[in-house]
Amino acid sequence: MGWKSKYDVEFKGLKESLHEFNFEANKKFFEHFEQSLVSNGNIAIKVKLEKRSAFLKLHFKLKGWVELTCDRCLGNYQQKIKHKAEMLVKFSETIHEDDIDVMWILPEEHQLNLAQLIYELIMLSIPLKHIHPTNKNGFSECDNEMIEKLNNHINPDLEAKNETDPRWDELKKLRNNN
Repeated sequence: MGWKSKYDVEFKGLKESLHEFNFEANKKFFEHFEQSLVSNGNIAIKVKLEKRSAFLKLHFKLKGWVELTCDRCLGNYQQKIKHKAEMLVKFSETIHEDDIDVMWILPEEHQLNLAQLIYELIMLSIPLKHIHPTNKNGFSECDNEMIEKLNNHINPDLEAKNETDPRWDELKKLRNNN
């Protein structure tokens, strides 16, 4: 059976109507995905399954947080996420893998495993820039001590780039005279 069975949706015996399922993604969920950007979080996932005779339609609502590493100060922080998505599930003897918004399954299938799809939706809901949020006063919650250390390492390099060799300065004067 395994951990993935928690994310199975059995649709074979359901009536043609709307059905709701609730899932959770937490630290144990993220442990199963190698080289994941996220290793900890707490996300509530609501899935509404609209069953029809020829297809299934999945409506996803994700809400919660994931722990990320800040791009500025390298400290961990909790990024709030909220995401809505829809996925169409169609039945076919041949699987079409080039369709992004449609999941194709064989007609004899009786359940869907949503673990990988939920993981991908979580990853899509994470912003590109991973930066501590601002507090109620409008200031960043970054680790000020780390920012100061980084600035101390950056500024000496900038000053060194601005200093020029005096011999080059004399040669530049000659060029300007011509």
